[in-house]
Amino acid sequence: MNLHALRLFHVVASTGSVTRASELLNISQPAITAQIKKFEKEISLTLLMPLGRGIALTDAGEKLAVLARRLFAVEQQIEQFSQDYRDGAHGHIRLAATYLPAHFLIPAWIAKFKQQYEHVEMTINTTNSNDALQQLLNIEVDLAIYGGLPEQYPDTIQTEELFRDELWFVVAPDHRYANQQVSLLEMMHEPFVMREKGSSTRERLFSLCRTYNAPTPQVTLNFTGLHEAITAVIAGYGANFVSSLVVREYVERGELCRVYVEDIQLLNSIAICTRKNEPLSTATLNLIQLIRNHS
Repeated sequence: MNLHALRLFHVVASTGSVTRASELLNISQPAITAQIKKFEKEISLTLLMPLGRGIALTDAGEKLAVLARRLFAVEQQIEQFSQDYRDGAHGHIRLAATYLPAHFLIPAWIAKFKQQYEHVEMTINTTNSNDALQQLLNIEVDLAIYGGLPEQYPDTIQTEELFRDELWFVVAPDHRYANQQVSLLEMMHEPFVMREKGSSTRERLFSLCRTYNAPTPQVTLNFTGLHEAITAVIAGYGANFVSSLVVREYVERGELCRVYVEDIQLLNSIAICTRKNEPLSTATLNLIQLIRNHS
């Protein structure tokens, strides 16, 4: 079927005039008339008939005009759909995040993003550091927001650091080390409440002890979430090694206290991770730019 001729017929039927269609399309009236007559022969139907000095639609023409209007309305929808995806107004962003940014940063970022791009769908997987990067490598997500110091997969993952925060040792206010300065050796005699294996902060603590030839931390309670681990320490059991972003307000309110470990000052990196040399959708790029602006 000649879609160009069908479009000409659609404009004529919509305007009720070959003259008006000629003006809108910038095509001569004889050319439009010839194309439509050729189209009528192609489909073996008469669509237009003379009426005074103008034209009218036949019964077949009336019915075909309805179908043509639907067809070209869908075409406009497709064009708008394509434009929206190109502009990032529509799309689907799949995001993996470690617990720190997932709980303390991403909710505010996503709220701001959805205010601007409400039709963009989002899937957010909260997991530990190892799994977040693995999901990115397996193309299960489009990007990962990582809290830690990622050292894996340097050849395949691109990392953009947003900012850094301190890592603190914290205990309950009535703990004997609360607000005290102690050695790393003394600190490692305390029981620790930590996240599960695979947590970047947990790995940093173990790495710290290896670096300073200190005893392995006694992790006597394991939780899959940050909130649970912190709550246990607030309740009076053990110590935690954690990002200052997570516990700063607890410390300010007096629910937790810092322990100052001699000669130890570690920083945590909050970063956006993507696959190297792989184009991102406009929606994903818009999200990354918003995160940069609000970090």
